[in-house]
Order: sequence, then C-alpha cells, then structure tokens
Amino acid sequence: MLDLDTGEVMVEKASADIRPIASLSKLMMALVVMDSGLPMDAILEISDADVDRLKHSRSRLPVGSRLSRSDLLHLALMSSENRAAHALGRHHPGGMPAFVRAMNDKARALGMYHTRFVEPTGLSSDNVSSARDLARLMQAASTYPLIRHYSTNGQHQVTLASGRRLAYRNTNRLVDNQDWDIQLSKTGFINEAGECLVMLARIEDRDLAIVLLNAGRRTRTADALRLRTLVGRLTSMEARTHQGDLG
Repeated sequence: MLDLDTGEVMVEKASADIRPIASLSKLMMALVVMDSGLPMDAILEISDADVDRLKHSRSRLPVGSRLSRSDLLHLALMSSENRAAHALGRHHPGGMPAFVRAMNDKARALGMYHTRFVEPTGLSSDNVSSARDLARLMQAASTYPLIRHYSTNGQHQVTLASGRRLAYRNTNRLVDNQDWDIQLSKTGFINEAGECLVMLARIEDRDLAIVLLNAGRRTRTADALRLRTLVGRLTSMEARTHQGDLG
C-alpha cells in the first residue's frame, strides 16, 4: 500500500516478487487501446479466435457479437470480459503480435522492468509483474478519465444485434460501497495468480495505491478492508503525535 502524495510505502510484503497477475493485465491492455487513438465508436466483432481455449473460461458474448470499441473496453475493465479484451487486441493495427509488443513497450516506458505480457486478457500465467510495477501501472492508467470511469462503474448494459440485452456488474463489489472512494479498480484470478485486486482509493484524506496479489480464495476484499482499518489507525496515531508535539 503506497501513499501517492508522499511516496511512502505504508505496508509491504514481497512487493518486488514477480508473479502472474491474471486480469490485472487488462489495465495495460486499456492503456494501449487508449494510446492507439482508434475510434471508440468503431464496431468490432467477436470471432472464434477470441474464444478462450487455454483456461476454457466462460463468456456471455457469443461469437458474432458486434459491439463498439468503447463497449468492449468497458466490459473488459469492469467485468473482466475476456473475449472483449482479446477482440480489442486482435483489432489493433498489426493484429495481436503488434498489440502485445505495444503492451510491453508501454511497460518499459513506465519503468515496469519486472513486467512481461504475452497476451491481453491475463489468462496466461506468463503475464507477470510485481506489486511495485503495478502501482506504477495504476498511476499511469489513472490519468485516463475513461479508464477510471469504466473500471469503477458499478454496472453496464449492452444490446446485441439480435436485440438481446446483457447486463454486467463490476467484479469488485467495493465500488458500490459508499464508504469507499475508489478512483480506479481491477480484479483478477487464475489458479497460478490467486485472487488479485488493485485499487487507487482515497482513505482518510490520503490517495493510496493498493496492490493485493495471490490472496486466498475470497479474501482479497477482506484484505482491502483490513488495510482500510489500518490506515484509520495510523492516521489517528499521527494526529495524536502531532497534538503532543504542539503541546
């Protein structure tokens, strides 16, 4: 947990370890999409190439679905929709190889030297990073208003050409919690990565980057809540120390 204003690392454990990051990869995918300058209202089609044959994960977007680049990015960030993320990479100029190159080039440009991507969804355990690198990624992603909005939006609905409507919800249930001021969010999970969660959040008047990797099953939210409580305690201690100094 990093205080973005002071640069102070408030809590740290194995922050330099290089680990699979699952769908946290989609934050870098979003940066490349935004940097490409391609029209967000362009209609893209989900094809058989976007079907996950590595982890056999489910998707509610049938092959043949046609949605705007904006809607696909929204679903990829908010609900971690893998076919949406893969289609965004596939429709990049130069195709998927050029898109993955752009992801790795952006990582280098941000100083993320312990990070490597082989595809845009995070389904591959070869997508790896460290907690420190991911804090850099969040700070970069937070400069894009659309990424902030899509990643923290509670729900979104899309309409397929058939007229069928699909309602999606955010995979981070904390975004709907009024006790939290979350400015950017992304969850992730594959077996190799464990439960993952990154957030930029304002807690006790501090802007914080929170990175949780390899959490136990269903504990990433509990870990975030514990960190929030810790910030409250530290803030109270600092206030009492300040009052004592004034006295």
